[in-house]
Amino acid sequence: MRARAKALFLDRDGVINQEVGYLHAKEQVRWVEGIFDLCRMAAERGYKLVVVTNQAGIARGYYSEAQFQELMEWMRGEFESRGLKLDAVYFCPFHPEQGLGAYKREHEDRKPGDGMLRRAARDLRLDLCSSVMVGDRCSDVAAAQSAGLRQVFLLQDIETERCAGQYHPVRSLREVQQWLAVAAAASADELAASADAETSAAVGQRAARAVGWRKRTDGGRS
Repeated sequence: MRARAKALFLDRDGVINQEVGYLHAKEQVRWVEGIFDLCRMAAERGYKLVVVTNQAGIARGYYSEAQFQELMEWMRGEFESRGLKLDAVYFCPFHPEQGLGAYKREHEDRKPGDGMLRRAARDLRLDLCSSVMVGDRCSDVAAAQSAGLRQVFLLQDIETERCAGQYHPVRSLREVQQWLAVAAAASADELAASADAETSAAVGQRAARAVGWRKRTDGGRS
């Protein structure tokens, strides 16, 4: 059976692009420093790149789902122009209090709910335990932990109080990139050690079989 993939989950506003308040036009986009370098390193190490974003601006009527999708197509193109691919984008257009019409409701996809992450796991055959989340709000931390992610990074710009649960507070995406480099090196060392152990075991087994074969052919002579 094919091994499950791992993902780098990214909140959008405040992680991919700078927070401007209900972003809906490409002219408003200012990239967060280091986002493309981080995504490139993650992709090179086998991570799927997955966006998971609450979009309360749709619920409030500030812009439409079509406008959101149009902006995301442009953003995908910007990633592709740098040799990168966003493997999936999930968004939640609902708000339980400020939503208008059909958008006024709670939904499992809305972070801190983990619906978007679990949908990604099903769609992309992801191992959530091996995946990584980068967010800028406590709701990102809560969603990741509910989904079973072990590595969660929180950019320290928005939240003024500590979030519940275990996570790594970081000042920049460069720190997440450094963690990926260290984690990859550690995995390589573990694989090498495992390969050495398997090789030693195989050599021992071959030696044991050879001794047994000689004893049989020699009639047990000492």
